[in-house]
Amino acid sequence: MHIHFIIHEEFEAPGAYEQWAKIHQHTISYSRVYLGEALPDNINHIDFLIIMGGPQSPATTKQECAHFDSLAEQAVILSAIKADKVVIGVCLGSQLIGEALGATHEHSPEKEIGKFPITLTEVGKHHSLFTHFGDKLAVGHWHNDMPGLTKDAQIIAYSEGCPRQIIAYDKFVYGFQCHLELTHEVVEKLISHSLNDLNQAANYRFVDTPDMLRKHDYSQMNLKLFVFLDKLSINYLSLKNNQFSS
Repeated sequence: MHIHFIIHEEFEAPGAYEQWAKIHQHTISYSRVYLGEALPDNINHIDFLIIMGGPQSPATTKQECAHFDSLAEQAVILSAIKADKVVIGVCLGSQLIGEALGATHEHSPEKEIGKFPITLTEVGKHHSLFTHFGDKLAVGHWHNDMPGLTKDAQIIAYSEGCPRQIIAYDKFVYGFQCHLELTHEVVEKLISHSLNDLNQAANYRFVDTPDMLRKHDYSQMNLKLFVFLDKLSINYLSLKNNQFSS
């Protein structure tokens, strides 16, 4: 399969998503917009479109951030959704999916930076792609906002600080406000660009200190993410093969 990443900043790396793609020897391509790389102008050759996070919001203008074009990214996302591609958004990426589908992002009740549990909803517990998550799962967080909900969106998981952690927008479209892709290498990059927030950790219920962030074990949530991606791949390839044979 062909996996394409839209990456907004060098320090918002794809982490375990990229590891999974390499393990399976998928073709990988990138739109590293912070380097001026173009968004895909044709999604026909892409199977998975994965949109990563960033310090921007969907409302950020090109005047505020010259390398970020929210509307252009939303157009690519919508094109991929209409073509029955797998579309996964992480943090800002999840908010862009919502916006592309007409659902405005919102401010999250709590700032979350660190590793904290998410709880699966009843829908989430019975969703075939998430049954291996169990009732609760400790995952990474690094956000202030959360994605909007369309009328058909299903909330898969929430946390004490944010009611929309994982959202199923469609059978191949998922928004992750949380960060299951974090690795120690990615966390180190994020720490170096988040010192102001982290220095105020004592003022927030769900913000870890740099030392705590470095001590967390991220391997188990990475493995859960791999299983989710494996299941999603099977579903996607099954549909693709059926379309090809018919």
